Amino acid sequence: MSGQWHGLAEHVRSTARSARIFAAPFGAGELAWSLGLVHDAGKCAVDWQDKLARVAPTGGRVGIDHKRVGALLVRGRALAAAMAVLGHHGGLGRVQSLHALAPEAGDADTLERFFAEVPEARALATGPELVPSAWSESELVAEMGIRMVFSALVDADHLDTAAHAEGLTGPRVAAPADMDELVRRFETNRLALLDKRGKTNAPSEVDGVRAALYEDAVRLALGESGIYRLPAPTGSGKTMTAAGFALHHAARHGKARVIVAVPFTTITEQNAGVYRDLLGDEVVLEHHSNAELDDRRLRLAAENWDRPFVVTTTVQLFDSLFGHKPARSRKLHRLSNAVLVLDEVQALPMPLLVPILDALRVLSTHFKTTVLLASATQPSFEHLRVWESLDVKPLVQAPVELFTRLKRVRYEWRIDPQPTLEQVADRIAGERQALAIVNTVGQARRLFRLVAERADVEVVHLSTRMCPRHRETTLERVRVLLDEDKPVLVVSTQLVEAGVDVDFPVVFRALAPAESLQQAAGRANREGRLPGLGRVVVFDASDAPVPRFYRAGVDKTLSIFGPGRDPDDPVLLDRYYRSLYTGLNLDEAERGRVIQWHRAELDFPAVAHGPERDGAGSPRDRRLAFRMIDEDPVTVIVTGHDPQARVADMIDELRTGTGALGQVLRELRGHMVSLPRVVAEAPHVRALCRPVIAGQGDLWEWQGDYDARVGVDEEAIGEDTVW
Repeated sequence: MSGQWHGLAEHVRSTARSARIFAAPFGAGELAWSLGLVHDAGKCAVDWQDKLARVAPTGGRVGIDHKRVGALLVRGRALAAAMAVLGHHGGLGRVQSLHALAPEAGDADTLERFFAEVPEARALATGPELVPSAWSESELVAEMGIRMVFSALVDADHLDTAAHAEGLTGPRVAAPADMDELVRRFETNRLALLDKRGKTNAPSEVDGVRAALYEDAVRLALGESGIYRLPAPTGSGKTMTAAGFALHHAARHGKARVIVAVPFTTITEQNAGVYRDLLGDEVVLEHHSNAELDDRRLRLAAENWDRPFVVTTTVQLFDSLFGHKPARSRKLHRLSNAVLVLDEVQALPMPLLVPILDALRVLSTHFKTTVLLASATQPSFEHLRVWESLDVKPLVQAPVELFTRLKRVRYEWRIDPQPTLEQVADRIAGERQALAIVNTVGQARRLFRLVAERADVEVVHLSTRMCPRHRETTLERVRVLLDEDKPVLVVSTQLVEAGVDVDFPVVFRALAPAESLQQAAGRANREGRLPGLGRVVVFDASDAPVPRFYRAGVDKTLSIFGPGRDPDDPVLLDRYYRSLYTGLNLDEAERGRVIQWHRAELDFPAVAHGPERDGAGSPRDRRLAFRMIDEDPVTVIVTGHDPQARVADMIDELRTGTGALGQVLRELRGHMVSLPRVVAEAPHVRALCRPVIAGQGDLWEWQGDYDARVGVDEEAIGEDTVW
């Protein structure tokens, strides 16, 4: 800490300058500057200053509202965007709270004291509206605009406060990225990597297909900003192609950054490593922790995606985009004038598709965001009303031909009669190299133990109950065994089926929706080097039932696919998605409709947490909230996986607020495990957890055992869960 008082005028001017820079790409620079200038005007109140003098020696909180006066000052010109001032500490609320504000005794004196410190703020009380005219197109455009300008304000506020705490003369903001240089670096290192692979592997037809796909994508990257689709089969080099398109497009159109979002942390870890090799550690930020922290020191250390290349999860991305708290929202303005790559887009939760697709539409049409949808299992989003009028540009002109050329597997269906898990384990144990993917953590642990009892080769378990560092080392061990053609059997949850670079001759997949079956098939004969086709064995174990949340997709799958009708047929997949969307009535489904209604009403807490059940102050209906994971996860930090990693020391740094907290949080992500709240808050599990920060319920230190094979084993702790 600097130990010096932070002058109000210095702080609001610095915040306003940074907020203007952050909001300029989406045409709201003057609005953001005005909000930044007045956001702390209420701190000029006599009672606020008196209380500050009393609590400063102990570091206590003032506890007197200082946001209302600034919001009132600019409400007439900023309109609903003045909500950003009201929410810059506690979060965006309901627009009715802004409308209900009324002057109070002492406000005039407070404003005069503020104008004496910041005289340029006096002019903000009158004049034309500050809100960009394009926001009047619809309530949903205005809602996104408020989120973005709120993000610009709180990021600027946090950066200036953090800079003062560190004794710096100004906010720590990265210089604009040189995208042309990043493209040169990416291409140089990509060619070197391909040359290295060419020297260790014999050429294959797949290599030629990958090269052609990459060249087409880079050529089409010169096209205008908008929404693009990359329907590329597994093994076609989709990860590299998507990044190449994004970087070339960013350089061509002056985009500020590339943001890649993937469904599973496993892919985040894998892809971030690839991108670091190609672009450099200083360029790439990996961000997938989903813990929300209210502690002031950790809010200042929250990620703001101030890097040219960000790799995150769709959970982190969309829970932030539809959230309302400052720490989570501060990075959102980075989406403007960016290229957003949504990898494995088929994994987006169907109940939330309408608000997600609408948000992507608004970002693309009003905030200069180019969106690339990448997947081997490309959903037919254009069949939903929210996207029916959009011009989505394909990067693959003949997807059926491409999928036919890259066909690498044949499917075997073992669903009637149904086997038992023990019978499935017998089949897996009889293979030399095989991957088995099941639908829940409990099923994975059970099948892993059954296979381990039967096999005389190495058997490996994978799930998100293992911390990221554990998964990384385990996957690396598996890849080494496969590269050396040694026996290995792997039992995993769905985390391995999308985007994880492993190549087995045979994959066993528990019955699941078609997109999951096809993604799992992408781990079989991935490089196309087997003399024949790889095998995908789809099984429906009688004692491992399909989870309820998969039932609708499985029913449609069984009606369209089966022997002779493979899930990797793009024509059948389109038919499947049409049928599924119609059957689920996604256009009118209650959850998406309620979220959209509350977005239009500018009720941000209702979007993030669900509407109040019985009026103001009543409990919220979480079933109707925007939550990417309905299980409501709690994050625990494990210290038992790697004794050399000084995890306990880093946890102590968080508790005491010492050290570079942002860097500490980044390092700790490799040791975090998400548990469903219903499991984590059970009394006998809670006894094994210690809060990292007193009063913080979303981040715990795990003090229970950590299994060297399966990680946090809650088999005796709570019910079976997904992921």
